[in-house]
Amino acid sequence: MADIEIDPTLAPVLARTGDERAVLTAFLDFHRGIVLRKVRGLADVDARRRLVPSATTLAGLLKHLTQIERNWFPILLEPAPGEVFPTAEEDAAASFAVDEGETLDALVDAYERACARSREVAARFPLEHVVPHPQLGEVSLRWILVHMIEETARHAGHADILRELTDGETGVL
Repeated sequence: MADIEIDPTLAPVLARTGDERAVLTAFLDFHRGIVLRKVRGLADVDARRRLVPSATTLAGLLKHLTQIERNWFPILLEPAPGEVFPTAEEDAAASFAVDEGETLDALVDAYERACARSREVAARFPLEHVVPHPQLGEVSLRWILVHMIEETARHAGHADILRELTDGETGVL
């Protein structure tokens, strides 16, 4: 039987009677997909354009979410020797900054790879798996998934507004 590609916007609907992991991962992937759709078709200059008083840009949101994926999944759940979860100050200062030579295509590729790696790491642990977190104490994979849904959805909303300000495009699809 041939593999059927499912539109990621349908994942939460398809998981409506699934188990907890299926629902959590479907919603996280749904919001990841929204972020990617918000930057598709833009020129690098448009993705870097500052449209709000803060330094938030579409390219910066993508770079930030890439780092957040790395922090919460591989770094927290499977840290390499000497690898530590960054402090909030370190993360905020660096993760939104887009270097001059970084292209939107490269940022999209990095985000897609980080999401794939996050899925791979998360799949190895039960939802009840608990790890130490330097600021919060202990967190479970379940908590990490809910937090990542919140984080990604919040930034997908920012991306929606920035895209509307860029070229008028709105909506999830």
